[in-house]
Amino acid sequence: MVAAENRMIPPAAQRAIAKWASATVVEIPGSHSIYVSQPGAVVDLIKQVTVS
Repeated sequence: MVAAENRMIPPAAQRAIAKWASATVVEIPGSHSIYVSQPGAVVDLIKQVTVS
């Protein structure tokens, strides 16, 4: 999950790390504390990953 409004870890760095890990990327508008600002999106992603 890329937090698009993250000022601690820039989104470009998040994407680069995800690419290095061969991860699928989901971009969500939100800050560094994405789990606080977008809890529903975080839960949905966790559900997707655990079901797959």
